[in-house]
Amino acid sequence: MRCQAPAPPRLRFLRPVRRPRRPPPGPLISGKLSTQELRSALGDPVLGAELLERALTHRSYAYENGGIPTNERLEFLGDSVLGVVVTETLYLTHPDFSEGRLAKLRAAVVNARALADVARGIGLGAHIKLGRGEETTGGRDKASILSDTVEALIGAIHLSGGLEEAARVIHRLFDPVMEAAASMGAGLDWKTSLQELSASLSLGVPEYVIEDAGPDHAKTFVAQVRVGGQLHGHGNGRSKKEAEQGAAETAYREIVEAHGVTGGPRADADEATGS
Repeated sequence: MRCQAPAPPRLRFLRPVRRPRRPPPGPLISGKLSTQELRSALGDPVLGAELLERALTHRSYAYENGGIPTNERLEFLGDSVLGVVVTETLYLTHPDFSEGRLAKLRAAVVNARALADVARGIGLGAHIKLGRGEETTGGRDKASILSDTVEALIGAIHLSGGLEEAARVIHRLFDPVMEAAASMGAGLDWKTSLQELSASLSLGVPEYVIEDAGPDHAKTFVAQVRVGGQLHGHGNGRSKKEAEQGAAETAYREIVEAHGVTGGPRADADEATGS
């Protein structure tokens, strides 16, 4: 009787391990936000859909999505259009201001912090198309990204509806900024204005108290300012400078109201020298 060799054991094939799908590039926010709310905040300007989409496209998103066009060229154009409209408005509104003071006024209106505040006021951050890196590090509230996108929007409106349409939107967004800047001191930033006001009221030199929170890559700063032995104001931002400027602004308004100051410190020396 022949002995049969035992059958080889059945091999059990393992199922291949399924790796988790890598999330696609682009923003983490699901869905596509309607731009109608943004258009309404801008005053429903003439604005082509394609140009609007490009104006909202940050380079981080473009890089992760095959190198599509970014908003940087529109930003370049919008910066010039904004400068022309603001300069003309300040020139016509303040015929008694020297060239030097007008230049400082313009710088106070079109700096990155002022533009970022305008952007926050119209909820622009929620509409910007960001890459995942910028999304996770708080890019929607970064002053640099917000200010650049405001300029890109102005450039897009200029191309869509011309200078008159762009000027209409600029006046809607920036007239309050220009009015506030004109009431500030010679330095035309809130920290300098607060220092001038404090000196004129013999309250001493302002001292800033700053706290920070969050991880190093997404840190936020909160500031108050001590004037005359009392804490005033409240400011927050992605940098100490931004938080201090916010605190100085609110403190300035609080002290003006508390002391019944009208007009605030003026730039008499600046006007006298014409610098």
